[in-house]
Amino acid sequence: MTYTKELIKMTTVYDIYSFIEDLAPYRLQEGYDNSGLNVGEMSAEVRSVLVALDCTAEVAREACQRDFDLVLTHHPVIFRGLKTLVPNDPAVILAAGGKNALSMHTNFDSAEGGMNDVLCKMLGLKPESALHEEHGVGCGYVCKCDGMNVRELAQRAKDVLGCRVVRFSGGEREIRRVGVCSGSGGSFLDDAAEKGCQALLTGDVKHDVFIDGENMGVSVIDAGHFYTENIFCEFIANELKNKFSDLRVEIAVSNRDIVEVI
Repeated sequence: MTYTKELIKMTTVYDIYSFIEDLAPYRLQEGYDNSGLNVGEMSAEVRSVLVALDCTAEVAREACQRDFDLVLTHHPVIFRGLKTLVPNDPAVILAAGGKNALSMHTNFDSAEGGMNDVLCKMLGLKPESALHEEHGVGCGYVCKCDGMNVRELAQRAKDVLGCRVVRFSGGEREIRRVGVCSGSGGSFLDDAAEKGCQALLTGDVKHDVFIDGENMGVSVIDAGHFYTENIFCEFIANELKNKFSDLRVEIAVSNRDIVEVI
């Protein structure tokens, strides 16, 4: 009697990397970025993926304790060069636990259908053109926004993104066009003004940007870095589930905004 053994192809880190490459090509990442493989090896088998915005030490420990093979984050686990390896560093925790880590940062920010497309869709805004372009790569969008003032858009952002706090200026200003950039886009204020926007919605806005915006007649809405980008988690988890039906994919229980407000 002859037995035939069905060969089942295992999913590897490289398979996930290639999937990301199709979704948000790594060539789109900024020169300062470190998206891609941060910990582990491309040939490693992946049966489970833990998704988070940031790989904190808490997320890294969760991956080890709950036996996830791969951590997939927006912000790189290793962003700047490591000169010392300490036990509580997330990359060290993952490496010691035999885990892998991939990130998709500025490549996802700039990709068509990426972070800013997801953000605009959630806010009910339709992109018209790029807010900022550098080396032929766009970042953020200019969107048409009729029949709404700044306060109303700030409230919408708070509601749909789950923000605990939204800071804004010039709340009664009517908006016809708004610049939208996830994360930290305060440096694109000049772009928003030059493109006829009455408001810029982003996160991590410094005091001087609010002042400059007021002098330009452009309101600024700061919905927070975490909240304008945490939308990454649900989006990419769903994409992975659709592409790799054999994988266990979950958003980290420890994925949270660590900043507290009173």
